[in-house]
Amino acid sequence: MKWLNYVFIYLMCFAFIARTEAAAVKKILGSSDSTIVQGLNIIPRPFKAETNGEFFHFNKTTVLLLPPGTPLSSGHIYGQYVNLIAGQPLLVKKHAGSNYIKLSIDPLLVPSNEGYVLEVRNNFIAVTGHDDAGLFYGLQSLTQLADFGEKPGIMGCKIDDHPRFAHRGALLDVSRHLFPVAAIEKWINILALYKINTFQWHLTDDQGWRIEIKKYPKLQTISAYRDETLIGHKKELPHVFDGKRYGGYYTQDEVKQIVQYAADRHITVIPEIEMPGHALAALAAYPELGCTGGPYKTATFWGIFNDVYCPGNEQTFTFLQNVLDEVLTLFPSKYIHIGGDECPKVRWHECPKCQKLMLDNHLKNENELQTYFVTRIEKYLNSKGRQIIGWDEILEGGLSPGATVMSWTGESGGIAAASQHHDVIMTPEKYVYMDYYQSLYAGEQTAAGGYLPLSKIYNYEPIPPVLNTDEEKYIKGVQANVWSEYLDSEQKAEYMMFPRIFALSEIAWSDKTQRNYNDFLARLRKQMPALKKMGLKPANVFDEITYTVNKNPDGKTVIDLASTSPGAIIHYTTDGSGPGINSAVCNNGVVVDTDEIIKAVVFSNGQPIGRTFQKRVMFHKGVGKKVTMVSQPVANFNPGDPSALVNGIEGSNLYNDGQWFGFGGADLEAVVDLGTLQPIKTIGTDILKYHWQKMWEPTNLTFLVSTDGISYTPVYSQQDFPVNGINTIKAELKDIKARFVKIIAINKGTIPEGEYGAGGKAMLMVDELFIY
Repeated sequence: MKWLNYVFIYLMCFAFIARTEAAAVKKILGSSDSTIVQGLNIIPRPFKAETNGEFFHFNKTTVLLLPPGTPLSSGHIYGQYVNLIAGQPLLVKKHAGSNYIKLSIDPLLVPSNEGYVLEVRNNFIAVTGHDDAGLFYGLQSLTQLADFGEKPGIMGCKIDDHPRFAHRGALLDVSRHLFPVAAIEKWINILALYKINTFQWHLTDDQGWRIEIKKYPKLQTISAYRDETLIGHKKELPHVFDGKRYGGYYTQDEVKQIVQYAADRHITVIPEIEMPGHALAALAAYPELGCTGGPYKTATFWGIFNDVYCPGNEQTFTFLQNVLDEVLTLFPSKYIHIGGDECPKVRWHECPKCQKLMLDNHLKNENELQTYFVTRIEKYLNSKGRQIIGWDEILEGGLSPGATVMSWTGESGGIAAASQHHDVIMTPEKYVYMDYYQSLYAGEQTAAGGYLPLSKIYNYEPIPPVLNTDEEKYIKGVQANVWSEYLDSEQKAEYMMFPRIFALSEIAWSDKTQRNYNDFLARLRKQMPALKKMGLKPANVFDEITYTVNKNPDGKTVIDLASTSPGAIIHYTTDGSGPGINSAVCNNGVVVDTDEIIKAVVFSNGQPIGRTFQKRVMFHKGVGKKVTMVSQPVANFNPGDPSALVNGIEGSNLYNDGQWFGFGGADLEAVVDLGTLQPIKTIGTDILKYHWQKMWEPTNLTFLVSTDGISYTPVYSQQDFPVNGINTIKAELKDIKARFVKIIAINKGTIPEGEYGAGGKAMLMVDELFIY
């Protein structure tokens, strides 16, 4: 039970909360809000919890009772912790006195795997686990309950707890940016404290190979390094690089150290060795493994590359099997993750060796060739007693027999796999990808894209409602992924991971019927100081102002401002000045009746807290009017209501604020009904152009007007959109009267050869249609 050697590390980090938190805890226990009482101050929220009004105090007679066979050294280390916080030693004995902490394992009393029962009374604490892991998690809860005020102790309670899902995971990408062993161990400590039990280690990709493979030394000397690294976001043109060689790798001894460090904390480390795509770094060292023979270079920027492993070359499988042989000696995990995602088939289609392999094996297309590849690797790993996990693209061409699927592109892959009775880990990017922005405020550190506030990940439900009872059991868990393209420091990584990973821990562990976001925030706020004391630099933006666009009873457009901060009072201005304590208070929203800039600040106890919210609002003739669309936007760029096209809010160049309409390969045709015939002087809109994000300008944009909604007259057309970013189009009109305004934007269709994402569907991105 080596976990006892480490529990004091966590507990020490919470000790400083002491006097400042003790009063707050007692205040909560006296609250009429039963959800907070039941939740106590534990994340993830326990299955069952109740207080009993008692309080266990450490004193000079407190002893620690250990299960039979537990080394005394473990108890002594735990005793050192108590001595540190309570100022007196904690003796280890075989028999109880009048004040003791008893640890035991009893699978009959605690029937659920990883479950525990924790009872705290005036004179004793009993922690009983179903197994070693359960006992460990009971101590993690005990850690979070500790009160280290003038009389150190633990609040009286009874907790009966167990996890909802067996897989509670977090992925860390070290290919794009490498993190020191010490940082990874620090993060593993935190994951364990919050009952995450799986750490997926993304070790290889186009931008770097990060694990030592002794049979192939060029992986260390060539594949582990890139010539330089992209500066800024890949969407910005021209691409700018830092000119500095970057790289490194983890030695096998370092890998063993991290794997053992995690195992001591009941965390399984699953390695990810990417194949058949995302292989450019490996091909740079061993070009004979690619379809063209190279030369290749480790990628210096982010994206998807056409050069992948060649399945028509037998050397490819020899190489990968040899690599996996060394990987298996380092990772005792049941699963090996083989990637399988984002594998272009361009080279395979042109490769004589691949085409011959397809012919010899009666494969209909390159998708089936990918299945052949995955199945062959799976059989090899099965022969070694292991199983594979792959991203949902391994469904292409048919799923290999025993594969577990990680559903990342959405939920459809997981639904399809579960319906075929394959195990599934849900990890859809728009709900659990930690490289997404968590705030829409200006000044956020660069992120890949998307918007994932704390509330969104917390409210995600991993079991899709379309699954029947039999299929639901194949959803084995949920995982958050930290991709590191834009995380070039520990501080940036921690800002993106924490506290969002705690929301993930709660949806993975706690019963879905008992989840309550306000309750979660109350517990989280109390733990934020402890995180900082641990040396973490978490984001603290979850209470910032958010907005919604609504209508008041008079039919006027209203911008409603809100904050989850307790007792928050929002002061705002509309004249461009900074809000102060004497500025207007937002009680019923901000009525939009002119073009204006809304600025707002949260005040608490008369003092401003957090950053200033700012939003430009347009008041034009189309605001609040009815909109009809011919085609529906794609899921990731669908504001949910066609009227968002005329809500007075323009989208940002981060395209993640829910204002952009995106059409994958389809055209936009929309009509705004102004309600009455009226003069129109200006029609305009925004077009987003980022070819490196597969976002293409339309081949033609046309504005049309009509008096009756039947016959339309074109009044403006444009084909040139020169700006890499937001192109604001404004057509000035004369002597025009109309009731209906139509916009038609023709999609580029297929992305041209030689461009990023060639052959795929172009994304047409259109925002506010403003009419003056």
